[in-house]
Amino acid sequence: MKVAISATAPSLDAEVDPRFGRCQYFIIIDPETMEFEAVENSSMMAAGGAGISTAQMIANKGVEVVLTGNTGPNAYQTLSAAGVRVISGVVGRIRDAVEAYKAGKLQASAEPSVDAHFGMGGGMGMGRGMGRGMGMGRGMGMGMTSGMPPVTGPAPQTMSREQEIEVLKNQVEMLLQQLRETQRRIGELEEGK
Repeated sequence: MKVAISATAPSLDAEVDPRFGRCQYFIIIDPETMEFEAVENSSMMAAGGAGISTAQMIANKGVEVVLTGNTGPNAYQTLSAAGVRVISGVVGRIRDAVEAYKAGKLQASAEPSVDAHFGMGGGMGMGRGMGRGMGMGRGMGMGMTSGMPPVTGPAPQTMSREQEIEVLKNQVEMLLQQLRETQRRIGELEEGK
């Protein structure tokens, strides 16, 4: 069995990325053997359709279950149509998420957990108007003013104060990493590369 987890880095000690379609990496793992492959998400910076193309890539890898922070309606529908079960609301380290899944502590989601364009990064000039998702204009980037992911579906994952702090710290780190990458690319373009 293959499980894909949205990840902030290519390691079992990385954090679960709250974004599905725009996460940096996926850890594709066999939960029984813990053998895994880290896959870079080539759709992360797509202008549009990131959720759908990411979902297709994951389905094409033979994944049966996705563990992630959030999934939008297009990604959710694409994964569901491919027979891939989606478990949203997952936080913490990849290794811990796999253990929670193996222990039966995580339940499949019955519907998307966020609106379309959740991870667009409006603050980076990639979004719609004042931005949604990781940008500015709607709280801390999770679609709600509290900065916590919306709770939907049959298995809401209630976050403790410590978990919310950890999620927000992860968001800050992801934004800083995106900023570094954007600055690096600007430098390359200015140098004519």
